[in-house]
Amino acid sequence: MKRRGLLAATAAAAAILPSRGWSAGEDIVAGQIGPFTGMPAPDAREVNQGIRAAFAQINAGGGVNGRRLALFELDDGYKDEGFVRQFAEAMKRRPVALLSPVGTRSIQRMLDEKLLDAADTLVLNAIPGAESLRSPGHPKLFHIRAGDRQQVERIIRHAVTLGMTQMAVLVQDVPIGKSQLAAAVKAAESLNVKLTTFTVAANAASLAEPAARAAATPSHSALVLGSPKFGADAIVALRKAGHAKSVYALSYVPPAMVMQAAEGASRGVALAQVFPNPNGSKMALQHRFQDAMKRAGVTGPYTVFHLEGYVNARVLAEGLRRTREAGAAGLARALRAMGDCDLGGYHVDFSRDNVGSSFVDIAVINGAGRLVY
Repeated sequence: MKRRGLLAATAAAAAILPSRGWSAGEDIVAGQIGPFTGMPAPDAREVNQGIRAAFAQINAGGGVNGRRLALFELDDGYKDEGFVRQFAEAMKRRPVALLSPVGTRSIQRMLDEKLLDAADTLVLNAIPGAESLRSPGHPKLFHIRAGDRQQVERIIRHAVTLGMTQMAVLVQDVPIGKSQLAAAVKAAESLNVKLTTFTVAANAASLAEPAARAAATPSHSALVLGSPKFGADAIVALRKAGHAKSVYALSYVPPAMVMQAAEGASRGVALAQVFPNPNGSKMALQHRFQDAMKRAGVTGPYTVFHLEGYVNARVLAEGLRRTREAGAAGLARALRAMGDCDLGGYHVDFSRDNVGSSFVDIAVINGAGRLVY
């Protein structure tokens, strides 16, 4: 969504919502609605640990303008109707923001039913980065992570630099898979890469047959698109089908899930990453994050979802430091006005639109199931 449109829509929304100010000593409350159950990937739980570690670190340093940050979480069971139900419950607690909701269908339903329009809250860092959630988007929906389009483009560019111009694609027939495929087709056309696509039904009992066809295709590499579990299962199926070449996937695929499905299948798999290495040591952000996690009693190795939660909390705190208004409109204005926010080597900037970061790197899973980048 263009900045002018975002500002106009924000002003319109603010006009129908009463402004509220902070009460002395009042905690600043944020919420997390997510699939703490019902989803095979541990995204929500790990994001939650990162948020809580950051909140504890911030509170230990005096909070935000002298006020403590508090977090509550609600389980939507990875169902869009569960998200809608928990959204209504969350609004009773008056959160200034909802952090890192997970699920294309849930977030799309929130937009379709205009839940944010009537609520004095905003959403910071929706997962995943589907283009359907960003264009046209919503003035109170802020995305920290780079989107799926940027991840797919980076993957295809990386393949081209290695001389791989033919790619087999296994795509799950679900909205997120279709959206990612559209981005892949566009990027491939601009870079003269030939894609051979194999679509897999959402409820497919087995990936063996499409994986075998993909493995038999004359190609230099493979790309899997869809949900996290589908991505992991597709990688395993390709390896079992004899595909020993490079396999690419987006950031949502947990390396541990691939390792658990078939030992050794993850070796050499390349994943796009939208945050720095959570176990690295080159950035100040990594040191602060790891210190916060240790103090919170969470031992490593850490995942990118741990770091994503931590970054989410830090961005929220930076926005809150810049406003005295205890509402979504004031926080939204502060997020846009803060410009380039350097969190210790990782930059977030909402001054142009509601997407804060364009960071995408390519990580390779090693024999121990850890990301190297």
